[in-house]
Amino acid sequence: MRLHVEGIGLCGPGLAGWAASLPILCGRLPYAPGPIALPSASLLPANERRRAPQIVKLALAAGAEAFGASGRKPAETPAVFTSSGGDGETIHAIMHTLAGAERELSPTRFHNSVHNVAAGYWSIATGARTPATSLCAHDGSFAAGLLEAGAQVMAGASAVVLIAYDLPYPGPLAAVRRIAEPFGVAFVLAADPSRHTIGRIDLDLMAPPFAASSASPAALECLRRLVPAARCLPLLAALATGVATDLALDYLDDLAIAVRVAPGSAG
Repeated sequence: MRLHVEGIGLCGPGLAGWAASLPILCGRLPYAPGPIALPSASLLPANERRRAPQIVKLALAAGAEAFGASGRKPAETPAVFTSSGGDGETIHAIMHTLAGAERELSPTRFHNSVHNVAAGYWSIATGARTPATSLCAHDGSFAAGLLEAGAQVMAGASAVVLIAYDLPYPGPLAAVRRIAEPFGVAFVLAADPSRHTIGRIDLDLMAPPFAASSASPAALECLRRLVPAARCLPLLAALATGVATDLALDYLDDLAIAVRVAPGSAG
């Protein structure tokens, strides 16, 4: 698969947007973790904005930033959403209610519990009527989403947006499934180069033996290991530096994704 990256959105601890994070990803500034201030999902109408859970705000923030730099319209672009577990906060709230004496579930909690909730809010926010795919592959969810988005481009889509996101689970779920930090990332991926192209990526599958590429700078490696959506960090660093790079991204126990990154060029 050959894809051209036209826009990137990023929202993570100490990574407040793609443009602001470039000096960190290039190694010119030290990485300093910090809390995430999620925007209020201003793309949504007021009623939906009040109902939107944190994970939706995270996905929308990353997606909106990616489109801001791509020159494309989100309403006209198919989307792939990927998360290792969806909205753990909503699942926790539902389980807490069901375990109590008053077991009536909030309708808003119920519709926010489905795995495609971010895709639904995205369509409302952007007016998109294009296809949207929501998937999950545990710790390999980012890689699975990248493959799906690439396959759609190879099948004829001129561009696809990939939006990957994860939030920490509250306790007691956190005891059995640890996700260290909130993290959201989005890539607008196109079939052909354009004046918005940031870089080119070639994807292939890689069988063992392989070792997943570490994050760069090294201070980000803990984030890469402890947040499934952050498995994209080696790719982000390669695109930020603009240097041709070969990477291996985590996917399954017996399969990785080989990624060859080349600098972008105007088309």
